[in-house]
Amino acid sequence: MFYSYILKSLKDGRYYYGSTENLDLRLIKHNKGDVKSTKGRRPFIIHFYEVFGTRSEAFKKENNITNQ
Repeated sequence: MFYSYILKSLKDGRYYYGSTENLDLRLIKHNKGDVKSTKGRRPFIIHFYEVFGTRSEAFKKENNITNQ
């Protein structure tokens, strides 16, 4: 399974959009500071996620969200 997700920063209230195969591990990486683009905005919570059968579908959803 693959996930398209939206994280909310508890520091600044802004959102981050992404896709991944392992949502739990990805959230941990964001909150540890291992993701360069979100390092200064920690901590994060999962605001929304959707499950897809393929990486391509999850990535398409991520792009649709970010281009709105």
